Order: sequence, then C-alpha cells, then structure tokens
Amino acid sequence: VESSRTRMRSAVSVREGQGVVLLCGTPPRAGDLSFAWIFNEYPSFVQEDSRRFVSQETGHLYIAKVEPSDVGNYSCVVTSRASRSPVLGSPTPLVLRTDGVMGEYEPKIEVQFPETLAAAKGSTVKLECFALGNPVPQINWRRTDGLPFPSKIKLRKSNGMIEIPNFQQEDAGLYECITENSRGKNIARGRLTYYAKPHWVQPIKDVEVAVEDTLFWDCRASGKPKPSYRWLKNGEQLAIEGRIQIENGALTISNLNLTDSGRYQCIAENKHGVISSSAELRVVASAPDFSKSPMKRLIQVQIGSTVDFECKPKAFPKAKCSWKKGGEQLQESERIRLLKDGGLRVANVTKGDAGTYTCLATNQFGTARGSTSLVVTEPTRITLAPSNMDVTVGESVVLPCQVQHDPLLDISFTWYFNGSLTDFQRDASHFEKVGGSASGDLMIRNIQLKHSGKYVCMVKTEVDSVASAADLIVRGSPGPPEHVRVDEITDTTAQISWQEGTDNHSPVTTYTIQARTPFSVGWQRATTVPDVIDGRTFTSTVVDLNPWVEYEFRVVATNKIGGGEPSLPSEKVRTEEAVPEIPPSEVSGGGGSRSELVITWDPVPEELQNGEGFGYVVAFRPSGTSTWIQTVVTSPDTPRYVFRNESILPFSPYEVKVGVYNNKGEGPFSAVATVFSAEEEPSTAPSGVSATSLSSSAIQVSWTAIPWKMSNGRLLGYEVRYWNKGQKEESSNRVKAAGNETSIKITGLRSNLDYYTAVRAYNSAGAGPFSATVNATTKKPPPSQPPGNVVWNVTDSRVVLSWEEVRAMDNESEVTGYKVLYRTSSQGGVEVLTTASTTAELWLQLQDDYLIEVRATTEGGDGSSSQQILIPRLASMDARGSGPSVLSIFSVSSFLATIFSLTLSSVL
Repeated sequence: VESSRTRMRSAVSVREGQGVVLLCGTPPRAGDLSFAWIFNEYPSFVQEDSRRFVSQETGHLYIAKVEPSDVGNYSCVVTSRASRSPVLGSPTPLVLRTDGVMGEYEPKIEVQFPETLAAAKGSTVKLECFALGNPVPQINWRRTDGLPFPSKIKLRKSNGMIEIPNFQQEDAGLYECITENSRGKNIARGRLTYYAKPHWVQPIKDVEVAVEDTLFWDCRASGKPKPSYRWLKNGEQLAIEGRIQIENGALTISNLNLTDSGRYQCIAENKHGVISSSAELRVVASAPDFSKSPMKRLIQVQIGSTVDFECKPKAFPKAKCSWKKGGEQLQESERIRLLKDGGLRVANVTKGDAGTYTCLATNQFGTARGSTSLVVTEPTRITLAPSNMDVTVGESVVLPCQVQHDPLLDISFTWYFNGSLTDFQRDASHFEKVGGSASGDLMIRNIQLKHSGKYVCMVKTEVDSVASAADLIVRGSPGPPEHVRVDEITDTTAQISWQEGTDNHSPVTTYTIQARTPFSVGWQRATTVPDVIDGRTFTSTVVDLNPWVEYEFRVVATNKIGGGEPSLPSEKVRTEEAVPEIPPSEVSGGGGSRSELVITWDPVPEELQNGEGFGYVVAFRPSGTSTWIQTVVTSPDTPRYVFRNESILPFSPYEVKVGVYNNKGEGPFSAVATVFSAEEEPSTAPSGVSATSLSSSAIQVSWTAIPWKMSNGRLLGYEVRYWNKGQKEESSNRVKAAGNETSIKITGLRSNLDYYTAVRAYNSAGAGPFSATVNATTKKPPPSQPPGNVVWNVTDSRVVLSWEEVRAMDNESEVTGYKVLYRTSSQGGVEVLTTASTTAELWLQLQDDYLIEVRATTEGGDGSSSQQILIPRLASMDARGSGPSVLSIFSVSSFLATIFSLTLSSVL
C-alpha cells in the first residue's frame, strides 16, 4: 500500500451517541476510484453495517451513532480501478468527549443521491443514502409512483445503497430513500431519467441497381432522444435535389445514372452518441444475358395441368420479354398469359402444347434468347387401390396399390403408416413390397395390434403424384382389465369390481375371475355369482372361498378372438373367520408301549382351519361302552395323541374320533374308527436255539417259535444278536427275522472264530427276554491257491479235463472236492459239475464256444477259480489244449470274462 501520510490529521472529538463524518480528503489521482477505511492498523478494515457506511461517491466514512469501541485512528484507502494501486491517507484520530453523552435525535441524511440523474440504457445504476441519528436509523427505498421493485433490483450495505442492473426505460422515475428511528424520519428524493445512444435497427448494405431504376435505401436506428440522420457520398455531404430525397433516414434516388455509383454513409446521432453505416452503390448497365440464370432445358407436365416458363436473364435495366412457340409468336389468350416478371403461363395443357418455347429478352443495350422444351404426359392413375380391412391378430394381408402411368415417366411407390414413412428394412419381419413394376402392393405378415391404423400408398412421377388411403382394423384378444378392487369380503365370499380395458376392436363377451392364495398352485379359476359374467358387467361375487385365508384376485376378459392378458392382481385381502368345517382325515392309530392308546390323524391344512386358535378334540371309548373320553390338542400341526393309563388292557379295541375347533367354535368330528391299544411285549424266550457253522464267513441260527395267541396282537418277528469271542455282549450286532421264520443265516463273519448268539421275540410293544446263549465256530477259509495247469481234450462231444491238485495250508480248510463251471459264450446260464478227483468228463454240444473254470471246494467255501478255459466251436474231432495256450490263441474279450465272473457269483 502506497502511503501519502506525512503527518497525523487533527483529531475529531465527539460525544458517545453522536454521529460523525470522517473526510477522506482530496484523492491523489483522478479517475474511477474505490474507497475503504482502515481502523488503527492494516489490514483491519472498517466493516460496514447499519451503523457505519463508506460512500463510494465521496469516499467519506459515516458513523450514524458513535460507540466507545469506535475510538481509534482511521485511514482512508483510495484505489484506482484502472491501476489497482491503493493509496493510504493520513490517519484521523477519533476521540470521545468527556462532557456527557449525546441524547436521542431524529435521522439526519448525510449521503444523498442527486435530484436528477441520467442513466444510460443497459448500465448499472447505484444510488447511496445514509443518515446519522440516535437510535441508529433504519433505511428503506421505494418508487414514488408506488410500483414494486422488479426482482433484479438489489438492496446492499444494510439498505444504504440500491443497485439497478441493466437499466431500461421502465426503470426511470422518482425514487425515495426513507430514514427513520424512534425520534422521527427524513426522506431524500431523486429522479432517474433514461437515455440511449443510437443503435442500429437497419444498417445499409451494398447494392447493385440497374441504370434508370430507382434506389430505396432504408437506414434506421433506435435511441433516446430519437436520432437524426444525415448522408454522405464518398465522404462529402450528400446534396438534396429533385432525384435525391431523404425521409426519416431513408435515401431515395430515382432515374439512376452511372455517376450515382459510389461509397455512401448513413449517420445517426443524438446528444449521447453518433453511429454510422456505410455501403457501396453500383449502378450497372448491361444487355440481357442468360449465362448466369439459364432457362430450364426440359419441363414435363401432365395433360390438364398448368405450366409456368421462367425467363429471368441478367439485364440492366430490366429486359422486356416476348415468347414464341417454334416460329409462332405467342399472344395472350384464354389459356396463355404473359406474366409481369417476363414469364409465360399455359393453362389446361394439351398434347398439342408440346414443343419448344423461346423467350426473347430486349433492353436498350441488346437482345438475348433462351428456350425450354415442354413434354406433355398422360396423368398417373391408381387402378387398384387399397380398401378398408378388418383382420385378426396373426393373419397376413396384402394392401393393393396398382397404377396406370405414362411410359415416358419413371414411377416410385411409398407407403405411410399413421403419417410416418414405412421403413421396409427395419420392419422386414412384418412389411414387404410385392408385385411388379407397376404395382406397389404392401404385404403385412403376422399382423399385430400395433399395426391398426391408416395406410397411405403414395405414387410419384417426375410430373405428378397420386395417393390412396385405407384404414386397417386389427382385432385381437382383449387387453387386461384395470383397477381390480375387492369391495366387500365375508368368510366365504368377496365382492369384486373392475374397469374395462381395451377391447382391441372386438367387444368383450365374458369375464372370468381368478384367485390365488399362499396355498394354491398358481392362479385358479374362482366360482362366481353369476357363473358366467357377460362383457357389460364389471362386478361379481366370488363364492366358495375358505375362511381366514389371504386371497388375491385378478380378472381376464374374453372376446370372440380369445382370452386376453390378465389384469394386475388386487390388493391382498383375508376372508373372515368361521367355525371349521373339515375334520381331520385318516384317523387311525395303534401300537405304542404297554398301557398306551395311540391315536393318529392327518392334520387339517392351514387353508381349511378357518380361523385362529385352531386345534383338535380327541374322543375315544372302549368298544361296547357309551361314554366318550375327550381331550383337547391345541397345536394344529400335531398328528397324534397318546393316552396312557394302567387300566388299559393290551390290544383292546377302542372307538375313536377326532373333531376340530377354533376361536369361532367347534366343528364336526371325523367318522368313528376302531383302534387297538398297545400290545403286551412277549413274555417268554425262544427255546431250542442252536448255531451251526456254514462256511468261513457264515453261520446258521435256528430256534423254536414261542407260543402266541392272536388276541395278544401280532408277533412281528425275532431279533438275533451275535458277537465274537473278542467282543463285548453289549456291543453285539443284531439282525431280524419275520414272525413266521425260525432260522436265519448270518453272513459277513470272520473265519475260524467263535461266535455267540441269542434270540428273542418282539412285537409293536417291545421285545421279550433273550434265549440262552449258544455258539459256533466259523470254518477255516478255503485255499487261496487256484487249480493249476488245466488241460483239456476233445473227442467228438466228449471233453476231458484234468488239473493239478490243490493243497490247503495249515490255516485253510481241507479240500473236499472240485467244481467245474461251464457255459456257452452266448448264454448266461452256468452249469456245475462236482467231482472228488482232479479230472472231469463233460459231454458238450460244440456248436458254440465254451468257457470253463475249476474251483476247489471245502467246508469253508469255494476256493479261487482257475484261469478261464475257452474251447472253440471249431475244435476238431481230436483236439487238445491247456488253459494259457488256448487263451493266447483264441482271444476271449475281457467283456466276456467280466460277464462270466458276475454269473458265477450269482450262481454261488
């Protein structure tokens, strides 16, 4: 900040509550300035508010009412908006007097705008107004004429300044600043006047005018006051004479000559400004010339039409035109007119009017001619036009459009649908043009509802166009009904209403109502009253609903085309509660433990419970008695009830029935069913129990059936438990046999091991006591060595086999004999031959290949099989072989081997 202070200015002494004005002093520079004040030290600037104001007109600081906090040094800062360099003035001390406090007084206006202020159009006007006073005055603004301020006007600096941007004519007028406190008020007034520099409305532009013609140059500008005009030619004041006149700024020069050419300037001015517009005037003289605007070489028109021939050569002054057809001069007649612009018009053209027409253009500088050939054609006519049609969705139709036209003309067909051009590429799935060169037939495939509307066939040639329209109505199944609503609901009925949807050009014949619940499989047709809802009815009652179930409803409209889309679902509603009507089904029972009566049923589904608080009433009595015993089961999902009482005799018949209830009351009982009480478990153990070893992995357990009466119930069977010497009895395995069986084979055992077993009977009430324990030892396992070196010999149908003896090891069962297993390769059945020796003789029909195996047999079961032997059907009358050699010669597939192995397993 540049400082200009050389000394402290004289102190200003005021009382508290008094107003003061601190002067900024003469600014060091002239120009567009802005003002601010520093309090004590930079950069502590005085903040303007309703009590303090810095005028941007005078630069002074105004304090409406001095307070003790105002005491200090004040320095004025002046900034040039052009150079933006601030200058700091000398400080002015402000001190308080000690001889008392200033009393209250009315506002005294110190900052006031001029009584009259001229403002330019579009400028921003700022008016200042500030008053001293105690209390601090309030400031308000208004127009004297009472008009409200427009929104663009802003009040700033605690209403100490009004800002009017983009000043216009309507902003002019008398403005008032009202300053007011509790002691009184004062008003400052000033008038804003509007002015505008001249502004072009119509500037002049370069022109080219023919000699002897008249020039009219309009020159107009706006402004306030209204601008005056003057004209210059080539920089000199334009002299007004007979040919040259100026009126309201417009220049008129008649009977132009070549000397009038030059640079002209129109000047508009008022006291606020001057503007000018300049342009070139060229006065030209030339003979007619068709080179820049030639006549048309060819015009084609149809018989009966009107044709215009243009003749507009470049000529200064304008040429006079005459016309010839061929060599014959044309004169005006009923059909022929010579136009003012030089053109020719021939009406109601006939074939005889065809030919060459020549225009002769003349002025004082010369003559030129131009020609146009006229071709007259037959009019285009639509011979087969599209007609209104009524079709159904999915059909295909053809709209015909066939024409007769002049062979000299090319023809094009265009179709419009509801005013829009048909795009055959984009809509190729539905629209296609068909027919020959003189046909524009339109095929519409798989027609849809959206294809209803107006179709226009437009036929165009170079000289004419014709069109024909047809309305296509597409009928389809109805659209969805709207606004489906449930108006009333009871326990079994619902009153449904709806509004009709679109009928798609086929009246609705019937409506159907569909319902959905959380328990239904999708939407189901509802029963209604009336049963058939005709197309003019929009309300119906749905009946046979289940009480206390949440329902949704929708409506489907049908016409002669078919059923339409369903409506949107209604809001979900719940039917009212009612007494349950459906008892549980499949009431039965039986079984259980001693002294129990077990009663079972299928629970009633939720949709049939008809209300809250649903449960079951279980009633029972011994057969032959009259008094029912009843109990309540409160859970709706419970499927059984067990009555326990020591007085219940085993396997006694009871009559039982199960009813239903809810909060609304009790419903019906099921039909009476007979249920037997629990049986008594067997009391005796089976006798005659024995265990026999069958092989190295199986034992047979047998027993004598226990005595049993049918009146005691049904004996379900026997339970056999078994364990080996190394196991505990408590962890024994168990198998079961049916009630009429007295033995069971236990398999999957370990070889050469003692097994213990016991048997007990059981029924639905439980199991009886175990028999005495018996034991058996499983056999040693069969030898793991298979029969080796199997040799075969074939003579006719006799096959002799021999093999090496199998010797058992110490921990294996002794060999007791051998099994020979044989079958044909094409059959599944396996034959078995047993022998005690290491040879065997078979009689076979050798029409097929045979597969043969040999196994050792022992008490512990069969040993491992030998390698498969293949005896081919082509074996000679005297053939021999051994297993490996024959297998290598006759390759038996692994597939056959697998089948063979599986067959052996099933046989054994």
